[in-house]
Amino acid sequence: MTNGRISSTHPQLPPTTEEERFLWLRLLRSRRVGPTTFHRLMKEHGSAAKALEALPHIARQAGVKNYEICPEAVVHKELNAAKAVGAMLICFGDALYPTELYDLHDAPPFLWAQGATALLSRPKIALVGARNASSLGTRIARSLAAELGEKGQVIVSGLARGIDAAAHDAALNTGTIAIFAGGVDAIYPSENTNLALQVKESGLILSEQPMGMHPMARHFPTRNRIISGLAPAVVVIEAASKSGSLITAQNALDQGRDVLAVPGHPFDSRAAGCNMLIRDGATLVRNASDVIETLTPIAEPDQQELPLTEAPQPPTPRSLRETHELHKRILDHLSPSPVAEDQLIRDLQAPSNQVAPILVDMELNGQIARSAGGLLSRNG
Repeated sequence: MTNGRISSTHPQLPPTTEEERFLWLRLLRSRRVGPTTFHRLMKEHGSAAKALEALPHIARQAGVKNYEICPEAVVHKELNAAKAVGAMLICFGDALYPTELYDLHDAPPFLWAQGATALLSRPKIALVGARNASSLGTRIARSLAAELGEKGQVIVSGLARGIDAAAHDAALNTGTIAIFAGGVDAIYPSENTNLALQVKESGLILSEQPMGMHPMARHFPTRNRIISGLAPAVVVIEAASKSGSLITAQNALDQGRDVLAVPGHPFDSRAAGCNMLIRDGATLVRNASDVIETLTPIAEPDQQELPLTEAPQPPTPRSLRETHELHKRILDHLSPSPVAEDQLIRDLQAPSNQVAPILVDMELNGQIARSAGGLLSRNG
């Protein structure tokens, strides 16, 4: 794969023991270690144990004082909480891990799951839309979800009020997956509690967030990348010109997925985002047949084969002066406006295996921020 995605040429093996799974969880829960940094640390050090050992030194080199990795007690607490609610930990590389997420550069290192994990191997379609949906919008969502379910598609959404809730409800009998912005045991919004329990009973709930974590605003964009990443196409049903649904649509485009939209009245602000998407080339959707016709045939995933990732190349040794100059060039090229990492590397005209470790240092140091879709921006 290109564009910074995890490619399919070398396996990243999943943890095989409870101790390894504990260390994976501890690494990702450590301060300033997100999914992208996790994968880089694993490639550079070969195991979570070695990455954890190196992390304080990396932080010191990045100028972070008194850095401490995640305490063991925190990990034990999360594991006990998961056991109490019957949640399963699915790690990157596991047979159950969704194959669609492997080509994301910021693929979740693991997911907490509650419910029917067999749904992960079936064809999936993401349906998203406005929280303050109109009655017509919710009817369309129900109709599309039900028809697509009858055609063998699993409906993926975020259990938000409005369009999401209508889609999940209509697909309870055929298969639906809800992606939570908080922990799998933290239902949000509370008005969807009964629906969430039904999804857990007959469908599947997924989250990369810690158990008990109540969602915050910053969690929703990262949640949305999983919604779009799980399916080859995203259907948007009612969305304002600036909305979370459009963020999901942008994620889908960045991930190489198809974007489809249901048109709406030009005077209805809830349809403005959908109409904009169609204007800019999204496929217009009237019914489930329009969605099915858009999809390309998808091969049945082979659960016996593990996904592959690119073999890491050791970075070329650099002097302190060269490191400082590259550090400065990166800051000069970044601004508060996010830019794709691969574009930054092209602009720098430097080998990616030289730039990547510096980006990890700068992210740990808080000088740069990484947002959904792998976009980088300069803090402050």
